[in-house]
Amino acid sequence: METIHLPRIGTAQAWRDAARGLMLREVPPEDALWRFADESQTDLFACPVRAANRAAPARAPAGRTPPSVPKGFLDLANTVVWHADPERFARLYDFLCRLQDNPRLISDRGDADLARLRTMEKNVRRCAHKMKAFVRFRDVGDAAGRRRFAAWFEPTHHTVEPTAPFFTRRFGDMDWIIATPDVTARFEDGRLTLEDGQPKPDLPEDGAEELWGTYFRNIFNPARLKVQAMCSEMPRKYWKNMPEARHIPDLIAHAGERALEMQLAAPTLPPQRAEKILKQARMPQGCTMPQTQSGLTRELRGCARCPLHRDATQAVPGEGPADARLMIVGEQPGDHEDLAGRPFVGPAGQLFDRVAGEAGLDRQAVYVTNAVKHFKFRRQGKRRLHQPPNRTEIEHCKWWLEAEIALVKPKLILSMGATALQSLTGRREGLLKRRGRVEDTRHGRVFVTVHPSYLLRLPTAALREAETVKFRDDLAQVTEMIAA
Repeated sequence: METIHLPRIGTAQAWRDAARGLMLREVPPEDALWRFADESQTDLFACPVRAANRAAPARAPAGRTPPSVPKGFLDLANTVVWHADPERFARLYDFLCRLQDNPRLISDRGDADLARLRTMEKNVRRCAHKMKAFVRFRDVGDAAGRRRFAAWFEPTHHTVEPTAPFFTRRFGDMDWIIATPDVTARFEDGRLTLEDGQPKPDLPEDGAEELWGTYFRNIFNPARLKVQAMCSEMPRKYWKNMPEARHIPDLIAHAGERALEMQLAAPTLPPQRAEKILKQARMPQGCTMPQTQSGLTRELRGCARCPLHRDATQAVPGEGPADARLMIVGEQPGDHEDLAGRPFVGPAGQLFDRVAGEAGLDRQAVYVTNAVKHFKFRRQGKRRLHQPPNRTEIEHCKWWLEAEIALVKPKLILSMGATALQSLTGRREGLLKRRGRVEDTRHGRVFVTVHPSYLLRLPTAALREAETVKFRDDLAQVTEMIAA
């Protein structure tokens, strides 16, 4: 067993030299014991050194070809060596030995060892990013005409050495110290030096911190607060060393009140003017508001507002009397409707016709349409399987639905299913809780119920029968409302 000591400072170069020497002597991974700095604990493979203990790079025996190393591995190793996992050196050397027989392993995403190293690489880069973002300098006075600053930081990994050059470029006009429990970076008179870590120093209060806190409080947007996402980007472990973090608990506690104040103070457009602007924004390019049902159908045939038109056979307009008292809005055309060019002619439409007849609702007397006018599907062999439209597709089609409502001027709108509910009311949540109710919207009164396809998807005959009864009752109630 050969023990390799690696220093805390200059670790990357020391590991490369040691690994090269081991490979030249053909030392297998299981015979190499890695130790880092002054750490006494070793891992399953072994690990952790002092610069004085580092041996000079081994020379290749006469006639021995130096090992071939892919550039991708060098980039990987130069990052992973700074990880805090004590197994990092052994894992890198083991993978390096495997690369000698199969250089393509560096690109094999299915290799478990490489995946582990890539995860470690990602963690080190993330730690370096956090250091750049969360180091907070404090003014400790001037010396020889140069400003002097100091900061305390607690990195998760050994990222001070590889990250220090960033600070030399960013703050090259001042002297500074970044002290950590691991390594201390010192920049004085344009020269960077690295030293052993130290305990947290007693840094003086900085007069600029109050100004920075005021700025932080004023850029905080309570309306966009997501605590979990914020803590993911700014982990709590860093808060104690960030002066602005002292304001975070209070900002979170009063976010709701501040968001309401912002909402009440926001400028508004006069309703009539705002409605005109919104209609103009939703209008398809090149279209004018149709004055007749045939004109609307003609305009709709050329609709290309969203990608759904590319795969669908045709746009499917609504149909029914232009003065119908009831407008029925479903989700979107299905496979049968897409081919026929008419709404509600497939299995769900046939079920609707049957139940509507039992409830006393004459389909010929109502206007039937869909919230989305093109069929969205995915192919499975020769079949085209229905796919629910997303929010963007619903928004693109909303102009057509609003044009139909403006032409028909129904007394009542029957919303069937979540997609229709979202298009008509702006939200689709709680459909089953809202069914059987009438909601007042800017389009008029909307009666909420399920889509007939929901009944067809129920797993048992008993459930289908029970839900069909509820659906029939909803249609019967609608029939009474439009007759009144």
